Amino acid sequence: MKTYTVAVRTLCEFAAKQGDLDLRFTPSPSSQQGIGGHRSVAASRSASYRSELRLSGQYRHLVVRGRADGYDPDRQLLEEVKTYVGELDLMPANHRQLHWAQAKIYGALACREFQLAGLTVSLVYFDVGRQQEAPPLSQHCTATELQTFFEALCERFIAWADAELAHREGRDAALGSLKFPHAEFRAGQRDLAKAVFNAARLGRCLLAQAPTGSGKTMATLFAMLKACPGQELDKVFFLTAKGSGRSLALTALETLRRSAPGLPLRVVELLAREKSCEHPDKACHGESCPLARGFYDRLPAARAAAASAEVMTRESLREVALSHAVCPYYLGQEMARWGDVIVADYNHYFDGSALLHALTLANGWRVGVLVDEAHNLVDRARAMYTARLDAAQLRSVRASAPDALKRPLDRLRRSWTRLNGEAPGAYTVFDEPPRAFASALQEVVGAMSEVLAHQGKGAERADGALLEFYFEALALTRLIESFDSHSIFDVTREPGRTGGSRSSGLSVCVRNVLPAPFLKPRFAATRSTVLFSATLAPWHFYGDTLGLPDDTAWLDVAAPFRPEQLSVRIAGDISTRYRHRSRSLAPIARLIAAQYEEAPGNYIAFFSSFDYLEQALEELAARYPGIPTWRQSRRMVEIGRASCRERVY
Repeated sequence: MKTYTVAVRTLCEFAAKQGDLDLRFTPSPSSQQGIGGHRSVAASRSASYRSELRLSGQYRHLVVRGRADGYDPDRQLLEEVKTYVGELDLMPANHRQLHWAQAKIYGALACREFQLAGLTVSLVYFDVGRQQEAPPLSQHCTATELQTFFEALCERFIAWADAELAHREGRDAALGSLKFPHAEFRAGQRDLAKAVFNAARLGRCLLAQAPTGSGKTMATLFAMLKACPGQELDKVFFLTAKGSGRSLALTALETLRRSAPGLPLRVVELLAREKSCEHPDKACHGESCPLARGFYDRLPAARAAAASAEVMTRESLREVALSHAVCPYYLGQEMARWGDVIVADYNHYFDGSALLHALTLANGWRVGVLVDEAHNLVDRARAMYTARLDAAQLRSVRASAPDALKRPLDRLRRSWTRLNGEAPGAYTVFDEPPRAFASALQEVVGAMSEVLAHQGKGAERADGALLEFYFEALALTRLIESFDSHSIFDVTREPGRTGGSRSSGLSVCVRNVLPAPFLKPRFAATRSTVLFSATLAPWHFYGDTLGLPDDTAWLDVAAPFRPEQLSVRIAGDISTRYRHRSRSLAPIARLIAAQYEEAPGNYIAFFSSFDYLEQALEELAARYPGIPTWRQSRRMVEIGRASCRERVY
């Protein structure tokens, strides 16, 4: 029988988590702080201490593997190291339970690896703020006890593993025989699909420029899915800049499913939390939100129901989640682990704390990544690695801050005032972040971590304004820590705030210019990444700016349209300037009506503002009531925009 491989952390999160979803404010170290904390612990141990120890073991056909944080052979001591910020006593009990499960699994694997009769399992918590270890929590366990615990967790997981093996076998067989869903390829579409397939086969990245209407979404998805069996791809990530891109991807996947009835392909749509939250007025823990209460106790049934549904869009995930009384957003996060195709925004893979990238590394997945409308990734990636604070935020937070924060906030304000003298103009770029400012900001972040942790331990939310300032200050601190030539540190003064000692109009920013150093590890973690768009020239600009590998391939797909299919008409007698708008309404209505009468069909009319749109629509409806119209309204949510697009397309 085939084996199923699972990471220690995944096994424990699946089989050992219980109780509430509890996301009360618990400060977490940055990745750099976490790495530094682990190194500090390892450096304080004996010469025989082994850190990052690779261990694996098998139970029946389940292979469990991972890296133990540390093992001391002289003391027969296995350590699970966790870094933290704030007060350790505020850590939820089910988090500690998960840590013990991981430690004991590594203990069982170590006993088997080194043929030990038993060992001491220890949880080591390292405070990255104070740079010190908390008193360790230790248990001496026999090899038999640890093996029993290991087998019990494996038993809870193995039925799911069997189902996953069967699903994967059926999926790969179906994808191997999958046919293109249309009678023929469009012009250039076959070339694009072939290039994507070869990129996956060769383990390379691809930049593909293909014009609008050439069928890029279907070509890339079809080819990457066809490559899955031969290249043993675990997942395909389809990443988009906008909701419209997600809709097109989901439509293409549905077309593939209809063309191959019974295709066992799990599709998961990931959304931002604010677009999925059922109770935005409540905090994410069991004492506040009913969908967080007992979340992990009800998750197994919800997970099984979602997996059996296979197509997990926003609507279907919400239906499954609410029927099992669990949070739709966090059910979606869970199902990302078990989907075959994940359709999501860029930030789910490329952001500094991106879920999909973290899961890829933790589970050793082989993934194929498709980046839709990739010309947008440059600006989006720059924004992901840019952070800004302005003095108005500091002043507002200082006015209502608890006593414990007043001294560090005052120190930050003084450093801000010094920046005022060093940046007399409207815009100033510094060679590097001033050390005094960086130090003061770091002190504020540390103090806020403790205050917010205490505020968040009750049933209510932590102070919203304080929390918002904290996260922005934390983001700025982390980018200052990684500051290099890829970014600039700048100070901007609001208009009218020049000279003098006033600093209330200053904003400070770590502004990323070259995202390549941040994105290179993301590309390196994939089997193949395909970036495609109608505008990707010059290709070497995108390759260099985004940090693509040197062997990245380039494809320029010819347009599939004939010149006679394009009609450009310029109405030179209609002025749309603001002062002429009222006079332009009737001519625009006549122009639209004439075009519709000449060739009835679907048209999109773009306007420079909602006011202008509404005036023009009112004029058109009054003069030509027989022409059906739909409009995008102000503050239309994403579901409404999607519905509007579907009517047109």
